[in-house]
Amino acid sequence: MSDTTARALTLLNLLQTHRHWPGAELAQRMGVTERTVRRDVERLRELGYRIESTPGVAGGYRLEAGSAVPPLLLNDEEAVAMAIGLRVAAAQRLVGGPETTLTALAKLEQVLPAPLRRRVTALADAVQPAGIRTGEAVSTEVLGELALACRDHERVRFTYTAASGEVSHRRVEPHTLAPADRHWYLLCWDVEREDWRTFRVDRVSDIAHTRVLFPTRELTPEQIEEFILVARSWVRTAVETELVMDLPIEAMREAFGQWSQGATAEGGDRTRWPVGGQDFRETMYGMAWIPAGVEYTTDLAEPARSELRETLGRMLRALDAAPPPRSG
Repeated sequence: MSDTTARALTLLNLLQTHRHWPGAELAQRMGVTERTVRRDVERLRELGYRIESTPGVAGGYRLEAGSAVPPLLLNDEEAVAMAIGLRVAAAQRLVGGPETTLTALAKLEQVLPAPLRRRVTALADAVQPAGIRTGEAVSTEVLGELALACRDHERVRFTYTAASGEVSHRRVEPHTLAPADRHWYLLCWDVEREDWRTFRVDRVSDIAHTRVLFPTRELTPEQIEEFILVARSWVRTAVETELVMDLPIEAMREAFGQWSQGATAEGGDRTRWPVGGQDFRETMYGMAWIPAGVEYTTDLAEPARSELRETLGRMLRALDAAPPPRSG
C-alpha cells in the first residue's frame, strides 16, 4: 500500500470518528502539513466521499452523506442489512454499551444516500423483535444525532415537550444515552440552568448542532445510574402527595441529592416536596427518607390516607407488643 493510499485511509478513519475536525489537528494527528491534508481530502472526494470544508480559524472538515455509498466499504444490500441489524440491536439492548450501537449506526447512516436510508427505515419499522415491551416511538435519527453529540462532546439545541405538554427550548452538553425500562434517556448538562438534567428522548425534537465543543464533566457509573433512576421515577403516579418539611431547601437538597428534584422553598425555613407511588406503600417509603428529627405535614388524600394510618397503627402495635415465646 502506497503512503498516499495509507494516508487517505487514515484520514477517512479520522473523519468517521468525529463530526468535525480542525485542519490543524488533522495535520498534527497524521504528521503531515495542512497542505497535504487538503490534497488527501481532494483524493477522498474523487472516490465519492462528500467532505465539507469550512475556512477560518475555527474551520476544518466533516464527512457528509453522499449520493451513493462510498466505494470499498459496503454494497447497498450489505449497508441496509447492517443498518437494520444495528437498529434491532439498539432496540433490544444487545450491546453492552448503548452508545457503541448507536454511534456505529450513526456512522453508517451518515454516509448512506437518502434512498437507502428510506429503505432501512421502512424495513426496520416492519421488523418487530420478540421480547420487547412497547414504549413511546423513538426516532433513530434523533438517537443517532444525540449519540454523535455525546461522542464528540458537542453542544446541541433542541425542543423538549414535557409530560405536561409544556414546550421548552434547551441548550445542553450531552453526556450519556441510556436505555431504561421502555424508554431512552439523555443525561446532559443544561447550560442555562447550570445543572444536570435528564430528558426522555422520545420527547426531543428539532436537534441543532452548534459545533461548540465542551470539556467533559466526570460522572461515576453510580451517579449516572442514580440520575436515570430519578428520571424513571419522575412520572405521574396513582398516589401523589406533597410534604412540607421543617427544613430549608438548601439543607433538603444536600440531604436528598438528585431525589430533591421538584422541591420548592416554602418560606425561608421549610421545603415543599412532591412524593408519589403506585400505592400508599410506595408513598410511605418516600416519607421514610425524611431525615430523623425533621417534622413535616402531608396532604395525602383518601383512601390512601386511611390505608397508611391503618398500616402504621399495626406496625406500632407490633413494636409495642412483647414478642411471643419461641416454641421448643
